[in-house]
Amino acid sequence: MEATMLRKALTWSMLMGFASFIIIHASAENYEMGRHQFSGGGRFRDDMRKMQEFKASLIRHDSISAAPPSVSPSPSPSYVDPSPGRNSARVYHVTSYGADPTGERDSTDALAEAIADACRGPTEGFLIDGIANLGGAQISLEGGYYRISRPLKLPAAGVGNLMIYGGTLRASDDFPTSGYLIDLSASSSPNENEKTYESSISTQLSSSSSYNYEYITLRDLMLDSNYRGGGISVINSLRTSIDNCYITHFTTNGILVQSGHETYIRNSFLGQHITAGGDHGERNFSGTAINLMGNDNAVTDVVIFSASVGIMISGPANILSGVHCYNKATGFGGTGIYLRLPGLTQTRIVNSYLDYTGIVAEDPVQLDISNTFFLGDAYIVLKSIKGVANGVNIVNNMFSGSNKGVGIVQLDQSKGPFKDIGQIVVDRNNARGMNIKSTVGRRSVQGNGTSWTIDFNPVLLFPNLIKHVQYTLSTGGNAFPNHALRNVSNNRVVIESSVAVPASVFATVDQGVAN
Repeated sequence: MEATMLRKALTWSMLMGFASFIIIHASAENYEMGRHQFSGGGRFRDDMRKMQEFKASLIRHDSISAAPPSVSPSPSPSYVDPSPGRNSARVYHVTSYGADPTGERDSTDALAEAIADACRGPTEGFLIDGIANLGGAQISLEGGYYRISRPLKLPAAGVGNLMIYGGTLRASDDFPTSGYLIDLSASSSPNENEKTYESSISTQLSSSSSYNYEYITLRDLMLDSNYRGGGISVINSLRTSIDNCYITHFTTNGILVQSGHETYIRNSFLGQHITAGGDHGERNFSGTAINLMGNDNAVTDVVIFSASVGIMISGPANILSGVHCYNKATGFGGTGIYLRLPGLTQTRIVNSYLDYTGIVAEDPVQLDISNTFFLGDAYIVLKSIKGVANGVNIVNNMFSGSNKGVGIVQLDQSKGPFKDIGQIVVDRNNARGMNIKSTVGRRSVQGNGTSWTIDFNPVLLFPNLIKHVQYTLSTGGNAFPNHALRNVSNNRVVIESSVAVPASVFATVDQGVAN
């Protein structure tokens, strides 16, 4: 019995070795045929399929541990082409289209062909009305470094559920200076679409099918604009995701988002000059890292390390969270976050880090800045355009400076004073080496007489504006004088008594009580 089993095991080992030799030999002979031919099928595929079937039959019939006769054997494994190529199931490998992963040759045409094939692939119904579902088709850059001479665009609008991932794109020296490395727009040029938010939103809301694309994901990419234009343009698209991208050497916008809805930018790094500080070139920055010209977008856990403007927002209902602006633009003449949508801000900036660079908000209406750290004398500016400031919360923030007397919140009234002011809360912030400014003031004075004046100008944000006063007068003598609030003007409070007494007066004032 043992001898029989030994003979079977020896026979099985010899046959397996023979089969492996044939497979290896066949592979060696066909290796020089090239990767493209390997992925395209032909004689090699037939040989491989036969070898797989032969090997499976040996295991099934001669293995010591073969299944009992009463159990049906497993079917022979069908051959699956392991090489990357255009025949892979909804994964389009750009090197099989001739893209050069070394960056020595221009790969624009090859990448465009891969994108076109992906967009022509099988669809599974629709996403939003008018957007065909590509089923999660993926365009793999395979970790390569590709040089391109024109923007990469989807061949036509009306597709969604597509991903481009895993590699580096670099603009060539003749790349158009107004272009974007990846351009998700239906027009010939994204600059043609850079119109006002109001005019573009009216067209977008007229029909759900007016969106260009839906659920396009750009992930794990490094985009080098080579100081010729921008990185990514997303025009009138829905639910676009930009995740774990590194975008550098742009001169216009690192990321432009116009119209559309719900573009999510997260876990990414953007900077015109690659620096961590101390680079003299960073003083010559230009352009904007992220330009949001639409609504309902989110920027989360993003670092901006070099740009004239870190984030420009000109559409409402956006949220920034975990944003680290390290472009140091305040000291060099730029801005960390600029809110350019006077009268309808509706923006939330929370849990962020403004590192030597501040925030500017034009005519803020419904603006929340909270739980954010400002370092290096960075501060917040409320800029008057038509004199409106309403529904603003600047609370629970930390400020750190260099004892130069810089106020944590400042007013720019160069175009006229703020006149329509209501529901403003600037309070509960703490500062080290900077001057606290607030819409709530709490101060006290002591004296012996009939009048006490408390000056709130060092604390209050708006000049000559106190909407509410509460005070207490405490005297240690036997007198019980009549007293009253006599005057409120120029951010000063005057309390008077009917008789002279030694007293302490404590007052709380508020500039932001609701209208």
